[in-house]
Amino acid sequence: MIEMRMKPVADASVWTGAELLADRSWEYVLTDGDRAELRDALDAVKRQGTALPAVTKELFPLPNLSATLARVADDLKNGRGFALLKRFPVEDHAYEDVELMYWGLCSHIGIGITQNSEAGFIHYVTDGALRPSQGKRGVGFPKESKLHVDLMDIVSLLCVRQAPDDPPSRVASSTAIYNAVLAQRPDDLARLYEGFEWGRMDEHGEGETATSGYKVPFFSQKDGFVSCQYNRSWINNGLARQERTMSEADAALLDFVDSVAEDVRLEFPFHQGDVQFCSNYTVLHGRAAHKVVADEDRKRVLMRIWLDMPDFRSFSDDAIIRNGIGHHGQLGWSAADVQAGRHTGARPRRDDGATLS
Repeated sequence: MIEMRMKPVADASVWTGAELLADRSWEYVLTDGDRAELRDALDAVKRQGTALPAVTKELFPLPNLSATLARVADDLKNGRGFALLKRFPVEDHAYEDVELMYWGLCSHIGIGITQNSEAGFIHYVTDGALRPSQGKRGVGFPKESKLHVDLMDIVSLLCVRQAPDDPPSRVASSTAIYNAVLAQRPDDLARLYEGFEWGRMDEHGEGETATSGYKVPFFSQKDGFVSCQYNRSWINNGLARQERTMSEADAALLDFVDSVAEDVRLEFPFHQGDVQFCSNYTVLHGRAAHKVVADEDRKRVLMRIWLDMPDFRSFSDDAIIRNGIGHHGQLGWSAADVQAGRHTGARPRRDDGATLS
């Protein structure tokens, strides 16, 4: 019997775009001193010859900025689930140096995780030459990116170069969506708790199934924490791999969810040197479409890092909610896992060592 929360969520993760525009405490502006600390830490790891992903927060000290990053981490875990840093030092740096600084910054918030079939820790979000192997995922293409979650605890995006027509980014509170479903379509809440089987976008490994093999709950709850896992593209891929189509009732329900997400979303400019962080359990993220750019030197380029955060929150089933959808093939491994060669074998998804396909 699935335990459902039948009262509204009332914590800081519930917000609307209008409320965030009125209170911009989710926005952090790096000072000249913060930027100097990042450059000093970069110089130190380069002198030591330390390469990504071996860079840790201990090897990348940020004496003053680390306090700001601790507040960001608390916002992601206990607050709105969304934060934006501005003035990250992108300009006048080679991509390799930006990668090191970005990875070093993120190491003060969580543990970096591989996120594509190349076991890459930095994923270039672009339709240009830097785009990595990513299965059937549509990451970086100029079309609109519908509001969705990614696969680890935290998704972070750094804008290295924005497209010429400047598409805005979008985020929405998934707990605000939960409250809307509870208020307007309470009888459908059980269907969302049941969830949907997800496809793995052709990035599963040998011996792994092409779909999750189980239903990933859209909503789940434990100890009062409501978590959301929603990515319609991955749901559609799961159906396609089974040669099935979505029922009219399910399509109408997800259309309703999408419309609520659009109603409550925050839309904001995302410019060079901006870094956004989202909790994948309480925030959906996406962006508007932009025009195709032929010139490689003018194409939109973002860097993305996926982070796990230990003791992030309570989950009804860690193996499915937290470790199931993102841990397959070369996705979902830490730097320690890769350096030890563990990324070539089966992975445990529960503390008792049990595995899922």
